[in-house]
Amino acid sequence: MARAATTTDVFNAVAEPRRRQILDVLAGGERPVNDLVRVLGLAQPQVSKHLRVLRAVGAVQVRDQGRQRLYRLNGHALKPIHDWVRHYERSWSERFGELDVVLEEFQQPEPGDGGGDE
Repeated sequence: MARAATTTDVFNAVAEPRRRQILDVLAGGERPVNDLVRVLGLAQPQVSKHLRVLRAVGAVQVRDQGRQRLYRLNGHALKPIHDWVRHYERSWSERFGELDVVLEEFQQPEPGDGGGDE
């Protein structure tokens, strides 16, 4: 089965770690490209390339403000990822619950280990 092009599928677009970093930064609010360049430590052409991919899948939006272009996160486009991951939440919750039980058992003093003064 052929894989969907990165520019048409939000799952493929966010599979790239740098794009996830961009989304993380934009989750804090709108930013111009130069801010993203500075925060991420990447060259401007690299950031612009990643932003183009994220825009193509709708994960970010852009607006002009004077001479600047401000980018912002479009959380609605990430909803398919949220919906897919949500199916695994029950499994995680159950496993974390089991881990809590084990951790509580480790914290219980063993019999004969009264912890009193010797």
